[in-house]
Amino acid sequence: MAEALSLKDAISKEELRELLRPSDLKAWGILIVNLAIIAGAFAMAIVWPNPLTVILGILLLGGRQLGLAVILHDCAHHAFFKSRKVNEMIGHWLCGGSTNVSLFAYRAYHLKHHQHAGTKKDPDIVLVHNYPVPRDSLRRKFFRDLTGQTGVRDLIRDLKKFSLPKNLPWLVFHLTLFGILFAVGAPLAYAMWWVAELFLYPAITRLRNIGEHGVASNRASIEPRDNTNTTLANPIERLFVAPNYVNFHCEHHHFAAVPPYNLPRLHRMLRDRGYFEQHNCVTRGYRNVIHRAIRPEPQAVAA
Repeated sequence: MAEALSLKDAISKEELRELLRPSDLKAWGILIVNLAIIAGAFAMAIVWPNPLTVILGILLLGGRQLGLAVILHDCAHHAFFKSRKVNEMIGHWLCGGSTNVSLFAYRAYHLKHHQHAGTKKDPDIVLVHNYPVPRDSLRRKFFRDLTGQTGVRDLIRDLKKFSLPKNLPWLVFHLTLFGILFAVGAPLAYAMWWVAELFLYPAITRLRNIGEHGVASNRASIEPRDNTNTTLANPIERLFVAPNYVNFHCEHHHFAAVPPYNLPRLHRMLRDRGYFEQHNCVTRGYRNVIHRAIRPEPQAVAA
């Protein structure tokens, strides 16, 4: 068997320098698209109020809640906008406000994940260490998410730790959102955000975690091609469960400072040069992610 291609042989310094270059045009474009989808989800349910538009709006909001969380993640890496100050402001006040997560606390936590991925010190390992799991176990996990048990539990935990200085961005975000909906004469539409956050967002986040590290071939390896997975998402998956190039996670673990909008190009370069060969680190679609997350049942032994 041929030796696996090394990273320095797969990507030149000049190519990496280009990939690392942030683009404000692309960053603002992604942010505006996310906000437009959120506005469109509310507008659709307000203008054409019926169960179908409300449900579709909630599904879109759940995906964009993750979308804002992903932008928070990229701003924490200073890998979204060119300006460090803009990354801090948008990441903390808008994206952090929408998710009730401090950019600064998240950065301190998340950098440990990158530093210790593939070891027992990884703070995120608790999220995925049992995968693959039995089919019934996975079904129970998603049932808890989709019935609001996970979301309500997390909300109660956050409210118990509430303090005005720490949660000010969250309060500003929700007062602004409610104020806008009240101003257009649809204050009840505000409930759609909470339904998405409590009943849908936990399931989407769980699927994200499974797709990133839960189906990795060897989480005890420090090699990113072993401890991390990339999911090739189709357009529907990108709209609802894999926004803003979050699915290119193996590439992100190789170069965390590469802006998300450059990750598809990085993936193509590595793929075309054979870097992923001999490593089971790329999964096509989230249906296959679910299949890989399920532990095969033991075969009955014939008498």
